[in-house]
Amino acid sequence: MKQCCQNDIVCRHISKTFGDMRALSDVSFVIYGGEKNVLLGKSGIGKTTILRIIAGLEGADEGTITNLPKICGQRVAVVFQEDRLCENLSVRANIALAKSQLNRTEKRAFEKRIIQALACVDLQGFEHRVVKGLSGGQKRRVALLRAVLSDADVMLFDEPLKGLDDHTKEKVMACLLPLLEDKTVLWVTHDKKDATLLGKAHVIELKEA
Repeated sequence: MKQCCQNDIVCRHISKTFGDMRALSDVSFVIYGGEKNVLLGKSGIGKTTILRIIAGLEGADEGTITNLPKICGQRVAVVFQEDRLCENLSVRANIALAKSQLNRTEKRAFEKRIIQALACVDLQGFEHRVVKGLSGGQKRRVALLRAVLSDADVMLFDEPLKGLDDHTKEKVMACLLPLLEDKTVLWVTHDKKDATLLGKAHVIELKEA
């Protein structure tokens, strides 16, 4: 393991229980800052719980976390397993929610980025479509773009390529990877093949105790 740096997220002896269910038991790992990190493990082993703790949505029952993003003032974007889009808004409006504090000039520039990004993931001309009329795979691509175009410091992805066919996965990743450069990325998946699409990354393999 390489030496930890100041912006690494260091988790030591993390445990979490929900009622009678032990979700995590004495788990330790490092998420390297400014790099791509993959959290790999089978379904139900606690990967989503870790992501939610890093996002600040859950607290650990035991253990310590150094450089938790929200405490450090870092901006965090999350793609959950559910798309969590606003169904009655357009595609453009959903993505624009990620950058709601822009002035008029910045907003025009961001809208151009949205149109370019949609074309890159085979959603050209979809900017005015209402989300509730999209297919599951189309909604997934919109959710991914909303996260990466937010320019957040830390990006957390939970089974991000869920529901996409192999061709679409490769197309989407070709568009996303340049936008993930120098970001702290946690890519949560059970699928080793999906993990390889991220390219060079630090792999954290979560196993049963």
